[in-house]
Amino acid sequence: MSQNPSPLTHFDAQGQAHMVDVGGKASTRRVAVATGRIEMLPATLALINSGTAKKGDVLGIARIAGIQGAKKTSDLIPLCHPIGLTRVAVDFEVHNDKSCVVCTATAEVNGQTGVEMEALTAVQVALLTIYDMCKAVDRGMTINDVKLLEKHGGKSGSFIAEM
Repeated sequence: MSQNPSPLTHFDAQGQAHMVDVGGKASTRRVAVATGRIEMLPATLALINSGTAKKGDVLGIARIAGIQGAKKTSDLIPLCHPIGLTRVAVDFEVHNDKSCVVCTATAEVNGQTGVEMEALTAVQVALLTIYDMCKAVDRGMTINDVKLLEKHGGKSGSFIAEM
């Protein structure tokens, strides 16, 4: 097997895309936390808060969508490994003063590869679901600042984003 001179692990020595071989890695507990927010008109946020949006409980449905998104990450991102998630949690904070909803997703696995992509996908799918459920009243919503907050486990150890 030839060495890969690139720091990008999804390319081989010839520059061809490939799925990273994790077969020799130890199975360890791995955790990732990601966040993002959706900004909207105050009236849209009021609909979400009151539970009177036309399509129902916006945050409840977005939570389930985020969990499903995490579970389907390897179907969406071509070189992601399918993994046996042990936990996915999707939480929301409503910020009335900033007219936004912040989503935080935590993904966990006991496995040979990390769960950063699953946590990031959960956030994106949850926020997209909020957009979908509220677009009839506010097409100007924006999804912003989706990022990895922290990850733990594996050979590379821990990462905590600077705030």
